[in-house]
Amino acid sequence: MTKVFPNNLSQRLNSTPCSPDGNGDAAILTVWKKSLLLNCNGFTVFDGKGNLVFRVDNYLAGHKGEIVLMDAGGKPLLTIRRKRLSLGDNWLVYDGETAVNPRFLVRKQVNILNTKCLANVSSGSNSNNDNDEESGITCSSSSTSSKNLLYQIEGSYTQRCCAVLDKKRRRVAEIQRKESVGGMTFGLDVFRLVVQPEIDAPLAMALVILLDQMFGSSRRLSH
Repeated sequence: MTKVFPNNLSQRLNSTPCSPDGNGDAAILTVWKKSLLLNCNGFTVFDGKGNLVFRVDNYLAGHKGEIVLMDAGGKPLLTIRRKRLSLGDNWLVYDGETAVNPRFLVRKQVNILNTKCLANVSSGSNSNNDNDEESGITCSSSSTSSKNLLYQIEGSYTQRCCAVLDKKRRRVAEIQRKESVGGMTFGLDVFRLVVQPEIDAPLAMALVILLDQMFGSSRRLSH
């Protein structure tokens, strides 16, 4: 197997132009857009020691509107489901394999006047109260759902350089291009996910999956 996980634990977080404002408590994960199972497509995520921490094996079953994030042993951690009867690109995130009481609602940004913002993450408690105005949500504090807004995602996913910001505009997670090691060049299918202690790592990985659904090449494959 190609060695794609981090092998230099002393690597500083500010070693790339697109780096978080975090500290040494951040977890540096390597995301590989590949399933370890034959005949499956998905994601495989390693920690800094090369240990498997997350996996997704049903990724291109996205036409069913459901993606399951599992731990290394295959236990479902979060289930991502496309929101039905929605005008925009909206997704709900549930605990485990449940289908009730979503924890988070993630909306793709559609405001052409604000291209910096990619998506908004709000509390799932308001998911049943959305109306047609949801397709016009912006990243401004004046949004109709600003009171439920938990995180905003900014940057460029296609360039693998974007950040998840909390309500105080602090970077709690970031996607970065992975540097080459020993002459090996990594493409866009291998990148870094830096997770600060202020956000759960499974949620940060779920947001990566959703960004790939919204802006990645798999978007056209899963429709």
